Parts: sequence; C-alpha cells; structure tokens
Amino acid sequence: MASISKYPPISTWETLLQRPTQSVEAIEAIVDEVFLAVKQEGDAAITRYTKRFDKVELTAAFVSQEEIEQASALVSNDLKAAIQQAKSNIEVFHAAQKTARVDVETQPGVRCWQEKRPIETVGLYIPGGTAPLFSTVLMLGVPATLAGCKNIILCTPPNAKGAIANEILYTAALCGITSIIKVGGIQAIAGLTFGTSSIPKVSKIFGPGNQYVTVAKQLATKYGVAIDMPAGPSELLIMADKNANPAFVASDLLSQAEHGADSQVVLVSTDETLLLETAKQVRIQTQLLARQSILEKALENMKLILVKSDQEAVDLINFYGPEHYIICTDNSSFFVDSVINAGSVFIGKYTPESAGDYASGTNHTLPTNGYAKAYSGVNLDSFLKNITFQEISKEGLQTIGTTIELMAEAEGLMAHKNAVSIRLKSIEDESK
Repeated sequence: MASISKYPPISTWETLLQRPTQSVEAIEAIVDEVFLAVKQEGDAAITRYTKRFDKVELTAAFVSQEEIEQASALVSNDLKAAIQQAKSNIEVFHAAQKTARVDVETQPGVRCWQEKRPIETVGLYIPGGTAPLFSTVLMLGVPATLAGCKNIILCTPPNAKGAIANEILYTAALCGITSIIKVGGIQAIAGLTFGTSSIPKVSKIFGPGNQYVTVAKQLATKYGVAIDMPAGPSELLIMADKNANPAFVASDLLSQAEHGADSQVVLVSTDETLLLETAKQVRIQTQLLARQSILEKALENMKLILVKSDQEAVDLINFYGPEHYIICTDNSSFFVDSVINAGSVFIGKYTPESAGDYASGTNHTLPTNGYAKAYSGVNLDSFLKNITFQEISKEGLQTIGTTIELMAEAEGLMAHKNAVSIRLKSIEDESK
C-alpha cells in the first residue's frame, strides 16, 4: 500500500505523478513487426498473430447473424433492460451535442458557412482482455450511429474458444452494428489501417486499449488513418476534503484499479486523516472483491498526496491532467471552476466514476497519460467533419478582390493574385 507523499514541492511533481506505463520504445518493435506483416500478408498475418497473442486459431473472422442472435438470446432480460437504459441516456446526451449550421455573410456578397458531414467509414475497437467491455460498444456505437457514419466496423478479440462475449454482440446489434470481426490487439488496428480481405480499411479508429493498442493507434496515423485520441490504461484522481466519506472514496479508487495492473489511482487531500482512513478502507474492501491479483498490482501504483491548500491541489491536478477526476469536497464549485485539464469530471459524494463508465450519458472513452491537456473525450463531433463553404457574388469579389491581390502579391504568389485579377477585369469589361 502506498505511503503518503506529504507536501511534495513542485519540482518533484513530474516524478511523483509518473504513470506506470512502458516506454513507447519498449513496445514499438512488436507493433512495427505486426504492422509490416499485416500490410504485406493481410489475413494470413492476422490469423498468425491472433493465434500467437490470443491463443486461438480462427476459421472465420466475421461474426455471423446467427451468432449474434444466439448470443443475444443468452443475455438476461434484466441486463438487456440495463443496457437499453444506458443506451437511452447516452443517446440523449450525445444527440444534444448536435449543432446548427453556421452561416454568415462576412461582408456584402461574401457568404461563408460550415456544415458537418459524417466520417464515412470508422473502426471501433472494443477491448476484450480481462473484461469484455460491452459498455464501450455503447460509447462508440451510439455517437457513430447518431452522426450517420455509413460503415461502422467493430473489432474485438475472441476468447479461447474463438467466440465474442454475448453482451458485446447483443449491444452491437442494439446499436445497429452488423460488421463485427473477431480480431483484437495490434493486429486489429493494423487490419483497420491497411484493410485486408476480411477487414475493411477505415478512415478513423476509435476505442481504448492496452499500451500495445495505444501505440498501434499512434502508428496508424503514419499511414493516413485518424484516431480519436491516445487512450491507454485507465486512471483516476480524486480530490477529497476532511468531510468526504473514506469508504466512498476507497470504492472509487478500487473501481478504476480493477481495470488492469497498469491502471493508476491518485488521491489528493488537504487532510491527512482522510488519506489514512481511505487507505484503510482500500485494504478492507480489496479483500471483499474479485480480481484481487489485478487490484493488488494496480494499487502498487496508487498515490496518496497531502497538499497544503486547495489552490495547491488545483495546480497539482491540472499538472497531472487526469482521465477521470472526482471532486468530493464541500467547496466543489471552486474545483469545478478551476478545471483546465481533465477527461471527465464527477462532482459530489453521490457521483461515482462508474456512473460515467456505464449509464449517466457521458462518454467513457477518454484521454489518458496526460493527454487530457490537449485532447477531448469521444463525443458526437468525433465522428463528424466540419466542412467550410463559401460563395462570392460579383459585387462581393469587387469588394474583397483588391485585398486578396495585395496579400497574394506580398507573399509572391502571383498566380493567386491573377485568379482574382482575371475575374475583376472580366467584370470591368462587362460593365463597359
């Protein structure tokens, strides 16, 4: 169990808050190997690496409609109802993100507007690893469908029997996704990047994953495929004051720690007693939970940090840029107003992070490893492109033309200038 870091000076924050992730260099070699093989050999490489990494030899990569129907029949009615309620909340929140077309006349005769168009072909990566994350199907499938993406390809690793979790298949069908492929890990990202006989090439890849998937997604961008964000091992930071409930705080820390051995949880407080009581609750609750080996490994990365003031806490939290950020203080408005870097924020003692993971409506595909300083979590706009349009009348060009000519000439781009000049002369000749 982690000891308390008391009043760490700013000079130590970078070392103190270091994530427990492998360096990119340590992972790049195998990612490069798989990408090269998939690019050259296609499905043969996909099959070989699936056997190597997932210990299963597939006879068919695509999930059949019969498999989907059989899997859906095995999901309990209670769980189906829960998934449907979560889907409804996610739809409500993401549908509300739709914006109207922006249409303005910047000056008489010069009209500019912006419209959104869906990305035509997208790949959704659903982790299967230690827990089949069917909730991620909702988080990616719902906004992709709302955005109007024409081709939605879902990749997820098979289990040892070559099957996909019943819940993943049911949820995918509920979202209207029918192109489901039994491929995971680096080879899935490579397949979506290059396209194979069984995996369509996509324009953008979405979804969280382990460190290998994260590096694979970053490599995909070198081959012209966009990604939602770098999203690796899960992390949570909680800011709690002396009035927070240690049992509640501990339960939230454990809820993220159980994602994987490389997850990181951080507790910041101005009250040492709260830190000590929470650490005690973590020990107690760990013994009552499954996945203890994962929890114990992840808890080796836990940080308990005592700070002198709320302002110092804010500065440290924004420096860290947490994926998930829980505020459990009496003066929560101060912390909410001070948020600069965070993926998703949870406020108050009755707002567990797991609500956002499943059913409140916000998206749980979020930037990790400090990328919250520059990236947003997945949202409706993630599946859309903003395209600008402009239309200039004869009168408008007469008004703006000289400006364009002067700027183009100053940059030495005379063909740019001529494209305006030739039109202005035509207008002048017409008026004679």
